[in-house]
Amino acid sequence: MKKLILLGILPVLLLNCNKKPEAPVAEITSVDTTATEKVIDTLGSKSFCYMGVTGKDTVYVTIDDNLGTITGKMATKNSEKDSNKGDLNGFKAGDTLKLTYDFASEGVSGNKNDIYFLQTKDGLVEGIGERDAETGTKYANDKKIKYAGGRTLKTADCKTVAEAVK
Repeated sequence: MKKLILLGILPVLLLNCNKKPEAPVAEITSVDTTATEKVIDTLGSKSFCYMGVTGKDTVYVTIDDNLGTITGKMATKNSEKDSNKGDLNGFKAGDTLKLTYDFASEGVSGNKNDIYFLQTKDGLVEGIGERDAETGTKYANDKKIKYAGGRTLKTADCKTVAEAVK
C-alpha cells in the first residue's frame, strides 16, 4: 500500500517541478509621445568667449575646444602701446590651456609666443613665467608658471568678442 501511494505521488511531483512559471504580462495602455528628452552633445566642439579689462587695456579671446584640441583668436587693444591680434592653437591639459599665440603687432606678422591660461568656471587666468633666454617666446619651465597675478578674463558676449578679434 505504501508503495502505491509513493508511486502515485512521484509523477505529480515530477510534473510540478518541470513547469516553468509564467512571467506576468504588463499591459501598455498608452504611450506619451509629447515628452522629449534634451540630447546633450558631449563630443562636439565647445566655443567660449572671454574679455579682460585692465585700466584702459582690453583683451578679447575666443576659444574652440574640440576634445582637447584648442583653436581660437586673441586681440589685445592697448591704450598707450601697440595693439596686437592673432590666432591661438594648442591643447588642453587638465584645466590648463597650453597655447601658441601667432600674432601681428606693429604691422609685422609672424610673431609667436607661448601663452597658458588656467580655465575656471568664471573665465581664464593668464599664466606668468620666465621665458626661455634663447627664444624669448617659450616658457623656460612649464612647472614654474604661476597664475596668481596674471590677467583675468571673464566670460563675455561672443558677438562683442568676435567683432573685436575680426
